[in-house]
Amino acid sequence: MAKAERTYELIRDLLLSSAYEPGAKLTEASLAKAVGASRTPVREALRRLHSEGFIEWETNIGARLPEWRPEDLWDLFTIRAQLEGAVARRAAHRISDEEREHLADLAGRMEALAEEAEPGHLDRIAELNGQFHNAIMNAARNQRLSSLLTAVVQVPLVYRTFRQYDKDSLSRSMAHHRELLVAFAGRDGEWAQSIMQSHIFSARSTLMSIGAARNPDPDDE
Repeated sequence: MAKAERTYELIRDLLLSSAYEPGAKLTEASLAKAVGASRTPVREALRRLHSEGFIEWETNIGARLPEWRPEDLWDLFTIRAQLEGAVARRAAHRISDEEREHLADLAGRMEALAEEAEPGHLDRIAELNGQFHNAIMNAARNQRLSSLLTAVVQVPLVYRTFRQYDKDSLSRSMAHHRELLVAFAGRDGEWAQSIMQSHIFSARSTLMSIGAARNPDPDDE
């Protein structure tokens, strides 16, 4: 593996773990020390992570880890469920046989990774899951909806959510994918919309539970 790619993966893993608090400033020097790399590949990794939405970049401040409050996460996933549900509804009526076959292939690959449970499998599933959702978005043939959805899908949150999935949560996610395929095969837009919204709400519940565990309500103690 090339040094630049390895540096990128190491830094991404740090950002997705609890190594840094949300909102933390990320300097090239500190990251280079943390992953045992020179500053050049770290700088390249930061550029890539910024383009992918993993970090924020502000003039005169530099890179920092995005910070989401619980209410922000709730709103973000609620909006995403509405938009992606509408996308799935439209896709059910417009998807081609080739696109359904592609979705089935992605679903099968995710299921195989979940079954094997090799190191790093959750990140790989997250990547394939992104391809799965993008394929549905393309099948909807609605550029305005696609643009709105792209604006609210936060890649780091997707990865963080999958990293918290236990076996049951992962199985439920895979089952949603399969049920979507059945709804698409039946050209049932309402069914597809309902499944997709349940799928997103399930992810929202997982991510919100992470925040609750890290920041317990003092009134509950």
